[in-house]
Amino acid sequence: MNVSEPYSSFASVREFILLGFSYEWKIQILLFSLFTTMYALTVTGNGAIVCALWCEWRLHIPMYRFLGNFSFLEIWYVSSTVPKMLVNFLSDKKTISFAGCFLQFYFFFSLGTSECFLLAVMAFDRYLAICRPLHYPNIMTGHFCTKLVIICWVCGFLWFVIPIVFISQMPFCGPNIIDHVVCDPGPLFALSCASAPTTQQLCYTLSSLVIFGNFLFILGSYTLVLLAVLRMPSATGRHKAFSTCGSHLAVVSLFYGSLMVMYVSPRLRHSAGIQKVATLFYAMVTPLFNPLIYSLRNKEIKAALRKVLGHLNIIQDTLDDPSIIRSV
Repeated sequence: MNVSEPYSSFASVREFILLGFSYEWKIQILLFSLFTTMYALTVTGNGAIVCALWCEWRLHIPMYRFLGNFSFLEIWYVSSTVPKMLVNFLSDKKTISFAGCFLQFYFFFSLGTSECFLLAVMAFDRYLAICRPLHYPNIMTGHFCTKLVIICWVCGFLWFVIPIVFISQMPFCGPNIIDHVVCDPGPLFALSCASAPTTQQLCYTLSSLVIFGNFLFILGSYTLVLLAVLRMPSATGRHKAFSTCGSHLAVVSLFYGSLMVMYVSPRLRHSAGIQKVATLFYAMVTPLFNPLIYSLRNKEIKAALRKVLGHLNIIQDTLDDPSIIRSV
């Protein structure tokens, strides 16, 4: 090797190989079926919530606007990685182009960051509604709600732009095998043929800020909510509030816990298996459970879904009835 040209083979790396879950063919098919079902349920569940909230004008209030945006965000979040993961289950090559890898990296991290901010905003909304009920209508107006949603999306898509650009400019001289299910900064740093401690530290610092900052804000908000609930005279009200907060905190803990394992401990060398499992938790499991915990347990959401399904049945009956079609 010519030491005067340490990166002479950089141009040879035009694609990466995402190993994912490499097992024998029968297990690959089983995992493909399982993940396809999970993906379909996630998209269907979140899509149904978005449609129900869009069609039911009585639910066009801040709390349900946040839920609707959260469900819409979840659809794109899982779609940024899962389709490629499913294709790789049935593919022998399991390749992804250089540009495709970094596009996946950007959208996966940007949508995940937007989700972190939106979860914090949802916790803030519940804090105002329960702890400041008299001021809530004046503070959480429709205009302010829209601003918060836009800020979550914009900040999410700008948060990791600089480190992703820096990583994409690093020299990759080979090998090009990523032992992961997604294009992730850890494996990419390992594949680079040049050390970039500043870029690596920047990436982990931004990850720590967005994860710990939002998690502590959510934890503080729900702590104040629980303290307010304990002072409620109604046992029924306390039980309902405890149930709601407990469910929300369970999902937040699952999502943020797996993120912390992956992105805020740069000195820990996690095995490839642990990285893949942790990624599946926040990339597939939590988006699947979120509709159930955040929305489908809500009576208003259930009523809106039944109403939408009722309209769909009426339309289907109309199309299936020949007499109605002839009269039209």
